[in-house]
Amino acid sequence: MQKKLFLGYKLRRLREQRVLTQAALAKMLELSPSYLNQIENNQRPLTLPVLLRIATIFEIDLATFVEDEEARLVSDLREALADPLFSGGAIAMSELRNAAAASPELARRSLVLHQAYQKLQERVQSLAETLSSHERGQALAGPQFPYEEVRDYFHYSNNYVGPLDEAAERLSEQEGFRAADMQTDLMAHLKARHDVRVRIVADHDGETAMRRYDAASGTLYLSALLSGPSRAFHLANQIALLGQNETIEQLIGQANFTTDDARSICRVGLANYFAGALVMPYRAFAAQARAVRHDIEQLQSRFGVSFEQVCHRLSTLQRPGARGVPFYFVRVDMAGNITKRHSATRFHFARFGGACPLWNVHEAFAQPGKILVQLARMPDNVAYICVARSVTKRAGAYLKPSRQFAIGLGCEAAYASEVVYSAGLDISNADAAVPIGVSCRICEREDCQQRAFPPIGSHLTVDEHHRSFVPYLFTQPGEDGKRLAPGPQAEGVGG
Repeated sequence: MQKKLFLGYKLRRLREQRVLTQAALAKMLELSPSYLNQIENNQRPLTLPVLLRIATIFEIDLATFVEDEEARLVSDLREALADPLFSGGAIAMSELRNAAAASPELARRSLVLHQAYQKLQERVQSLAETLSSHERGQALAGPQFPYEEVRDYFHYSNNYVGPLDEAAERLSEQEGFRAADMQTDLMAHLKARHDVRVRIVADHDGETAMRRYDAASGTLYLSALLSGPSRAFHLANQIALLGQNETIEQLIGQANFTTDDARSICRVGLANYFAGALVMPYRAFAAQARAVRHDIEQLQSRFGVSFEQVCHRLSTLQRPGARGVPFYFVRVDMAGNITKRHSATRFHFARFGGACPLWNVHEAFAQPGKILVQLARMPDNVAYICVARSVTKRAGAYLKPSRQFAIGLGCEAAYASEVVYSAGLDISNADAAVPIGVSCRICEREDCQQRAFPPIGSHLTVDEHHRSFVPYLFTQPGEDGKRLAPGPQAEGVGG
């Protein structure tokens, strides 16, 4: 049985954007005004014939219109509302869905407000731990959540930036860039098109940056410590800043960022996006990815790029009309901080606090360089094929610490036949999947032995005479009865 599509709020926004009256659109769709009114108020679902007419009239990609983008917003709202700040009881999922569908922009601005509150809380904590008045002043003067704002920009863009992706592909085809000689081709392009010469400099020459562009002399300095893939990426990044500046500035202007810092960070992010799309052109990369069933190491070899670059690029293959397998991409440091995150799937990341400890991305640090594969299931019962591997970014000297990260890439198990990493996984067996969640504070799993703390909004039961392997006993609001399990004294208190 197919799911009924209630997309009335989305259709109404589309109509209002095109400055059409309800009566005018009803005539174009060959519907009565009253019937269209019922659709726009989600009292009737959209039928396939009406959907096809909408796609034709508005010249939109049907898959993009139907896609449940509101699920991401609902997930973010749910996590924000799990904050102790909102302790007045749980809000029903139906209310969250209605808010995301009817007033998505208001919902997003509410999230921005909550992020500001979170940032303020962090600063208060930082001030409490600071000793000097000078440092207090610096903490107070610090920028407000620019990275979170930029991450949300890419998150809600489905991690696909059409104008830059298409421009990168056109440039690659026009110039005939070759994967085997990418560095040489990019350096030649910089010289011919932008009159920029490239110098590779060693650390002992006094150059400490990975990349530095001197506009006055038209020289791009690259560190000799950079690997081949990283060097090509930085060359492509400079091409973006010089050749795509107008497009980048237009995209930044449309994003309505609240701070200059966010605009600057997004400028870097968009240049990085173009760079990835230039060394891995969309159609060529997507075709190769399908041919090797998304084997990351084979794609590394064919395009001369790094493991992380391949994973990130796979997460961007969401061009309307030519979509690839929807992947999530994440980069985590050894402390569990998520430093990069993008998802074209229903998989949601924790915005605040740590991610689920049962997720294999954390295990990657214990087995350096080895590709780990996990079949995991989220609380919404969607199973994912999760791939993880650690990467080390060396500093080039014994006394300079290397940077270590774990890279995670995954897709829904429904795409198993298209992904080589499904080999050996018992996809059809529900019990074979590891039960994971977004983060402990919003995860409702009652039998998780790895839980760090109970979910926000739950009711704890403490029994000093009983202790089991599950760290916390809790009941959700509205549940009757209480199950025996340990209270919070079992974990972190008295051994």
